[in-house]
Amino acid sequence: MGCTWSGINVLYNVVSSGTEVWVNERCFRIIRQLGEGGFSVVFLVQKWPSAGHHLQQQESKQSESLDHGNEFFALKKVLIQTEEQVELVKQEIHASSLFDHPNLLPLLDYAIITVKGSEEGSWNQEAYLLFPVHKDGTLLDHLKHMRLNNQYYPTTTVLNIFKQICEGLKEMHMNKPPYAHNDMKPGNVLLSLQPNNKPPQAVIMDFGSASIAQKQIRSYSEALALQEWAAKHCSAPYRAPELWDCASECDIDERTDVWSLGCTLFAIMYRESPFEYALEESRGSLQLAVMSGQVKWPTPGPTSPSYPNTLRQFVTWMVQPQITMRPRLEDVSIHIDKLLVSFGTGALVQDL
Repeated sequence: MGCTWSGINVLYNVVSSGTEVWVNERCFRIIRQLGEGGFSVVFLVQKWPSAGHHLQQQESKQSESLDHGNEFFALKKVLIQTEEQVELVKQEIHASSLFDHPNLLPLLDYAIITVKGSEEGSWNQEAYLLFPVHKDGTLLDHLKHMRLNNQYYPTTTVLNIFKQICEGLKEMHMNKPPYAHNDMKPGNVLLSLQPNNKPPQAVIMDFGSASIAQKQIRSYSEALALQEWAAKHCSAPYRAPELWDCASECDIDERTDVWSLGCTLFAIMYRESPFEYALEESRGSLQLAVMSGQVKWPTPGPTSPSYPNTLRQFVTWMVQPQITMRPRLEDVSIHIDKLLVSFGTGALVQDL
């Protein structure tokens, strides 16, 4: 994997189609913007030949895929304004480098550079992270499209997508030390459609919030710091109760991700988190809904699918408000396999 911290090989201010950008020893051309976040923009880029430059770094699995495989990639540009943001980018790079799994998005190359600021004499930093591109979008994109067309996933497709998400997350949880993703949600799952009516491939992305999973909280100040961190890094509709209201003495572990997985499974079924209903209620509180752990199940009918009770019970098992009552991911995976055996195969998408 390439590394540039000084930043002489990357062009800055990449904003328009057709611009060339160097990441270490490789040249890419910007095709179009794929998405954006608070301080980042993701571009579709194409590998671009440029005379006079040759690779001068050791080959790796990642560099082989860059030099001999795909032509198109996703390039994430992060604007860095504070030292805290520098550390967050470095943490994302570190977390991404720990894992090699088909359901986790690999980081192929990266660079953190220094560029001239808008004011005379000022300097800023930018990070460029290069990933494989998944042109079919995120699970969230698909769920929005299905809502517009009044479609839903049948049970077998729900379980196939969810199993892949769990397999990727299990790789993180089995690391030594265990890592938590901390922002598991449909928007952080890429889907690639497959031929012959096969279930789509699911790949987890965005390790910007990933951290060592196990934390010992032993004071009010530590609890408050964790809550403040979670408010910045964990999406509210999928955030575990202990990250909303952390006790002054408690142990946090990988099961914060299991809560988010339960919410994600509900969203694969019903196209939104199980607690977003609170946002639509008069004086509704998302935090109170999450803390209660009470899931409001849609009533099966002309506009809502009918899923088996075993699938609903599966969700409920994962969204237990008390972290000690939640299953670990190994148990979740075993249960998925049992459900897949029970329900067999079926169509990928069904209309209501």
